[in-house]
Amino acid sequence: MSASDAPWSKQDDADPVFTPDRKMVVFARGNGLTRHLYIAHRNGNLWSKPERAPFSDQWMDLEPAMAPDGSYLVFISNRPTTPGGKPLDGYWGGKSRPGRGGNLWRVNLMGDVLGTPERLPDIVNASTATYSPAVAADGSVYFTHPDPQTHHTRLYVSRFADGRFQTPQPMPFSDGVAADYDAAVAPDQSFIVFSSNRPPTPPNSSDLFVAFATATGWGQPIRLGPSGIEARLDPDLSTLYFTAADDRIYRLPIARWLAQQAEKKP
Repeated sequence: MSASDAPWSKQDDADPVFTPDRKMVVFARGNGLTRHLYIAHRNGNLWSKPERAPFSDQWMDLEPAMAPDGSYLVFISNRPTTPGGKPLDGYWGGKSRPGRGGNLWRVNLMGDVLGTPERLPDIVNASTATYSPAVAADGSVYFTHPDPQTHHTRLYVSRFADGRFQTPQPMPFSDGVAADYDAAVAPDQSFIVFSSNRPPTPPNSSDLFVAFATATGWGQPIRLGPSGIEARLDPDLSTLYFTAADDRIYRLPIARWLAQQAEKKP
């Protein structure tokens, strides 16, 4: 799909996520505090004009992640944790970000009807610099926090078991030395795509990496090729969407590459 026939055609659009039938897409539009979530619907090969999500107006909302079954969204927002409070302050890139903090919020999808956003529990939202969600089929969520020692952005997962989120654990390959962020995970958690400044990434850049689950844990990340951030996976895992250096969304066919990598696994 080219930019001309996609609803996310503007610069600074990011993070397209789809319902399983690909008839609805949610993505972020805007820059900084003006970023909100937008929705478009597909009829045949044509997309409707994007409209702002009804719950995304007053606060900065971004980085939507679709549950694999399409029943809900998780997204980042700077909205207060309690009614009447102030927007959250954040931290990334080695700097404090007044008013640009993030917590994970969930909103249910009932057909074309959106529910009321609910904040995920404190065990997940342990800081106001919680960003970059990804949702697995079993309800587990992946996200980022600053590492407590290095303050570099680090990938974490909170498993969902026995009806509740478990204590987040850092991904074993994300050690806080390099900055890792913007994860997209396969529904069965067989692989994860993320951005990083780890070697061999050039200075002042973010390259895309993929790590595969093995029988003994996670394998070492493999550089995927292009530079980019805010990766998102198509529902059938055939395509990776990401934002390039020009702040526009690009797509990368990955099905054949994934199959080749699977053949190499022991």
